[in-house]
Parts: sequence; C-alpha cells; structure tokens
Amino acid sequence: MNKKKRKIAALLTLSVFLLGACSGQSAPEKPLSSSPARTAEPASQPSSSQPIVSPPDSTDGSHSVTVTPSSLNPSDSRPRLIQTILKDDAVDVTPSVEPYQADPDLGNIDNLWQFSIDEEEARMLAENGFTVSTAYQSEYYQIYENNRYLAIPNFVTVDSLMHTYHLYFGHLLKNIERDHLAGAVTDLSRQMLDKSLSQYDLLKGTEWENAAMRNAAFFTVGLNLLDEDAGIQDSLESVVRQELDSIQSAEGIRISQITGTKEDYSQYIPRGYYEGEALLESYFKAMIWYGRIHFSQEDADLDRSALLMTLALAQDPEMLRLWESVYAVTSFFAGASDDLGVCEYAPLLQEAYGGFPSLQDLTGNPEAFEVFRSLASALPTPRINSVPVYEDEDNVIPGFRFMGQRFTVDAAVMQQLVYRNVGANSAGENRMLPDVLDVPAALGSDAALNILEKNGAADYEGYSENMIRLRDFLSEENETLWASSLYAGWLHTLRPLLTPKGEGYPMFMQNEEWVKKDLECFSGSFTELKHDTVLYSKQSMAEMGGGYDREPDDRGYVEPEPLVYARFSHLASQTAQGLRSYGMLSRTDEDNLSLLAQIADRLLTISVKELQNEDLSEDEYEFIRCYGGNLEHFWMEAAKEQVSSEWISALEYPAAIITDIATDPNGQVLEAATGNPSSIYVVVNVDGRLKLAHGAVYTFYQFPWPMNDRLTDTKWRQMMGWQPDENGDYSSERPVGQPDWVNSYRYRYAWE
Repeated sequence: MNKKKRKIAALLTLSVFLLGACSGQSAPEKPLSSSPARTAEPASQPSSSQPIVSPPDSTDGSHSVTVTPSSLNPSDSRPRLIQTILKDDAVDVTPSVEPYQADPDLGNIDNLWQFSIDEEEARMLAENGFTVSTAYQSEYYQIYENNRYLAIPNFVTVDSLMHTYHLYFGHLLKNIERDHLAGAVTDLSRQMLDKSLSQYDLLKGTEWENAAMRNAAFFTVGLNLLDEDAGIQDSLESVVRQELDSIQSAEGIRISQITGTKEDYSQYIPRGYYEGEALLESYFKAMIWYGRIHFSQEDADLDRSALLMTLALAQDPEMLRLWESVYAVTSFFAGASDDLGVCEYAPLLQEAYGGFPSLQDLTGNPEAFEVFRSLASALPTPRINSVPVYEDEDNVIPGFRFMGQRFTVDAAVMQQLVYRNVGANSAGENRMLPDVLDVPAALGSDAALNILEKNGAADYEGYSENMIRLRDFLSEENETLWASSLYAGWLHTLRPLLTPKGEGYPMFMQNEEWVKKDLECFSGSFTELKHDTVLYSKQSMAEMGGGYDREPDDRGYVEPEPLVYARFSHLASQTAQGLRSYGMLSRTDEDNLSLLAQIADRLLTISVKELQNEDLSEDEYEFIRCYGGNLEHFWMEAAKEQVSSEWISALEYPAAIITDIATDPNGQVLEAATGNPSSIYVVVNVDGRLKLAHGAVYTFYQFPWPMNDRLTDTKWRQMMGWQPDENGDYSSERPVGQPDWVNSYRYRYAWE
C-alpha cells in the first residue's frame, strides 16, 4: 500500500466512530440559479418586540431579541467527540496565604537590587503588587531562560502555559491537515464531481438539470482549488473561472455564480498558519469554499442541489465514510457544524420519498420534493450568521452546506450582541462589530461588562437584556457545551480566570488591576484559539544584568490558578486520547502531550501548596527555575518545520499573531491580535521574604480593519515592526495601540 493510500485508510477508520452519526438524526455569464440578485434597501430599525433569532421550530421567518438556550447549545445530532469535562470540585483548596504588603519605597523587597525601577513603576508595584511592561523578546521562553541566566526568580504565568498549548495545538492540526486531510478532501472532491456529472447526464432535460449542473460546477471549483491541474469541462468553464477569479482576488462581497447569492470572497485570504505554504493555502481555500457556499432553502433549485449532494453521499458508503472522516477530525478540534448538511437532510430525503430514491424517481415527482422542502424548512436554523444579508432580510438564513463551518459558543455570544440582535444606540448607530470582551462578560466577568458599558455598549437597544440572558444561561452547568470539542475545552480552561480573587490569595491578585490583567490573559489566549481555528470556526458577521556582588536567591513562584492547571492537564490528555483513537498520534506527539499534562500537574501541585502556605521542595523550585527550557522545547517542535535552516530564531517565528473574528458586511472586520510577550513583575512571598519575580504575559490588541485587507501574521508583524519587510527594513511606527483598559496596570516607557 503506497503512502497516500495508507493516509486515506487511516482516515476511513474514523468512520467507525461516525457510522451512526447521520442515521440517528431526527454556462452562461448568468448565475446557475433561478434567484435574481437583489439590491440593498434602506435600513429598518428593529423593534424590541420583533424577533431576531427564530426558535428551532419556527418557519415564519420572524425575528426576536430573545436569547434562547437553543442558540447556544451545540447540536445534539452531531457526534460528541470529547466525553468528559473536569468538574470544578476536582480541585479542593481553601486559599490561606498570609497577608503581606510591599513598602511604598519597596525597601522590604529582598532582591530589588537586581532591577532598575523608576518612581512610577515603584508606585504600581507598591499599590497593586505587580506591573506589566514591554519586553524585548519575541517568544515567551526567552524571558524565562533569560531569568535563569541572570538568576532572577521566575514568575510562571497562565499566559505562558496557554501560549504553549496554542503552539502545539496548531502544530498538531497543521500536520494532520497536511498529511491526511488535504488528500482526503481532494479525493472526496474528485468523487463528488464524478457523481455530480453522472447525475447531470441522467437528469438532462428534466427540472433537475440545472441543479445537477450547479453541483458539477461547485465541485469543479473545489477540486481546482486543491489541484490546479484538475481541468474544467467546457460547459462549466465560464462559471467556474468566474468563481476562481473571485476567490483569488478576494476583494469582498460579490454575487456567486454558483448560487446567485452574495458571498464574501475576502474570507478566502489564507490566514493563520495556512499562510505561506502552498498545500495548506489550497486546502484553506477549498475548505472555506465547502464551508461557506450556502444552498438556501428560499430557492427551490438550490434545494434540489442540496438534495442531489445528499443523495450522492447517501448512496455511496465509501464516499460517505470519507466525508465523515474529514468531518470527525475537524470537529474534534473545532466543534460540530453550525449548518444543516447531509446528516440532517438524509433522513428527510428518506421520509419524503419512502427511502433513498433513484434519479428516475426524482423526476416528475414534485409532490415528494415539496414534502422534502417542507420537512427541511422545519429544521433548526443556524445559530450564527455568516452570510452577507441586506438590512431588510432575515439575518439567519436556513440552508445546506457541504462541510459547514463550526458552532462556537463565543461566536454565538457575539451574534446575540450585534445588529440586528441589538438595535441602534442613542446616536442612531448600529453595533456592526462585537468586542472580544463580550465573551468574558457573557461568561460572568463583571469587570469586562463594566468596561463594555463604559465604552457605550449598554446604549444599544437590547444589548443589556441579551447580555443578562446570556449570563444566566452560561452560568448553568453544561457539560455538553464545554465537552463538545478541543476548542470548547480550551475556552472552558480559561473560565476560572474570570473569577475575582479575594481573601487568602496573594496580595497582587486581590485588586481590580489583576482582574483586568486576567482579562488580558483570557483575551490573548482566546485570540490564539481563534487564530488556530480560523478555517473552521464560524464568524459573526528592565533588568540591570550580571556582575552581581552577592549570590541572588532565584527561587520563583507560580501564578496560583489551580483549577486552570487541572483543566489544562485534562485538555492535554483529551487531545492525546482523541488523536490516538483516530490513529493520528505519533509517538513523539503522544510524549509531548503527556509532558504538557505533567507540567500542568506540577503547576497544580505547586499552586495548591502556595495557597495553603506549604513549603515547596527544592525539586519544585528547580522546576520553576528551568520552566523556560520546557517552553523552548515546545516552541522548537512547532517552529522547526517553519524554517528552512537548521538554526531557528524566535525573530523568524515570533509569538505575535492576528486573526479576524467578526465581519461587518459594510466593509470592516474586527481584528484580534497578540504582540510579542510583555514582562510582568510581581511582588511574591518566598519563604517569608518578599521578592520581585519576573514572567511573561500576553500583549492583546483589537481593532477594526478594512474587510478587503484581512491581515495575515506576516503583515501584522511587519506593520508593527517585529519582523522586517521584503526589503529587510523594520517599521518604526506602531499604527495600532492596545485597548485603553489595559493601561492602568501597564508601565509605558518614554519611547512608547
């Protein structure tokens, strides 16, 4: 068996987990569609009494601002790929750290002589117990390894651990896509094209002819995105070329020649880690195509196309297993589809026609087709809209997608907090883009909500009402929601950061500034999560240095977040368990995921000891001291395949990344980004002596940006001066700043 066949065979074994997944669920210049292109109408303002999201059983197209649990729960009809989540009571610790306080002049800090501190930094350290400032390193491990070299106590942060998971999550997903999924999707595209052409040949001269031709064009586009030598039939040349040109130019919203409806072609710009590698860029574009092109139920001929695709898969078990295998792996990482697809349409097809019909049975049987359409119209609508719509149209349009993009709880939250799920503000402006802080606010963070309200969010009609309903629902225990994918598990791991820390915790954690620092950690890790899953997740539209005269005590400290570390360990173990069951886990990756879990377990043990005023062992202090070496190992594993030389520099592969997380169809996207790591200096108590410890934390950004210029990691790093441009020059400008709410705990140098 050759290498390609072995890869496909490995994928096909996944069907064991999914064989019951679907069965158990209640060439002209004109477009290949009977639907005319529509033009925009003047905006109509929503009424608080008029719905915006229909309940799952509604078919009347009405709208409501009411948030229902069904808009947040992942579909029960899809396979559940992570079986358990860690309960909050898995970590039982009563914080009892003895109170301490830094003197106003920091005179009681034992190792102050190791640092150069000015008056403003000293004020922040004395008042808050910590300060954050710009670092000069490109990666997290460099800060910790530099500490070890200079004998400066490490402060191990949640930020650094979550960043490391981001590196390895992306490494695993990218290798699976490169080694398995790209070939599988290519084979699936070729087989679906052959099947569609066969259907077309048999349906010529019937009411199904145009739908069959549309499907042949649809899969020809997908196949040509994956294989530029695939060729195009003469009868499809015009339509396919127009679609391929629109995808390659990526210039925004146009009318799709396949469906006759609007499509946002700027979404096809390869972003995240897909940028720069030809195979992954092709895979990215093809999966965006299969995930976004929408066969709306509003158009009977588009419904025919969806039915023919469903029939082609349902009548070919091998092809269905191939589709299911691709869906399974991507769902394990990113979650179940938010869109209707073959799993939902297949049982309706059987019900309407009394089984899977032959092509001959389709023709001249309009009654059965209307039964199918009626059944399909009663299916739950998507919870997240990703289709450009005019202001007088429904903002959630039911329909079919071949490989739909995935439901995520954050996108569902954001969808409920933008126009038209909320109305205009007092100035008549619509909230067209969300804020990253919408997510932690909905998950219960009062600090995030206060910042949003200060910035005017509550002035939008219905915003506060929807936020209350979201917070009420998300405050309930919901294992299904948080166990639906690695994506959901990652988000669940971050949730303890949103709980303010009170009496019994170290003094630096007991203030409002630390709460905001934790919000930046949440936002930074959330940005990395969105970056790594950009293809699948659905959008809503200063040390002084050496030469010491005395031997420093470099025993460090761990940020005491035991529940985060416990959940992280569980997440790393679930990652390994799932990939092992799919036959996609190498021995090296299994060892590395085990090491990640072990690191989290040690941080859990140490943080519990810190909170209970127990002494750490010398071995535990040595683990903290050498923490940077562990981070460097995972960075090397993720970075070594990105560069051509044996020598790898963090300047070539820095921490800074960017991703767009929401779209305003009027021409903007919301970009969320991280910069290179920042330094955090924290006053800690080690063995009865106050010390300054140094660690690495996220540097978070968010800002609107032109939709037609969705930023890649390379563009972002160059525009901010962290990497040289094509001429080898570094930009000295910083066109984008951090959000204002981070400034109260950040020390800014005079040159910033």
